[in-house]
Amino acid sequence: METKTAITAKSQLESILLDVSWARIARNYFSKSSSWIYNKLNGIDGNGGTGEFSETEKEKLKEALYDLADKIRNSADKFE
Repeated sequence: METKTAITAKSQLESILLDVSWARIARNYFSKSSSWIYNKLNGIDGNGGTGEFSETEKEKLKEALYDLADKIRNSADKFE
């Protein structure tokens, strides 16, 4: 029997983890604290249990990252 290794949000975002202000994403897109998003990224619920992103939160995070990417691209395009 083959077991699957769980793919965490943190592992999926590894290439940008240090380049993004997760506290700002938490505040601006979720109206939550920085500890909330760091707990979600680490798969904990803040009380020591498991607490992954819900499907709705995953979609919202995806939209936030797309929005941030667009802002970066627009800034790069305007840069002289």
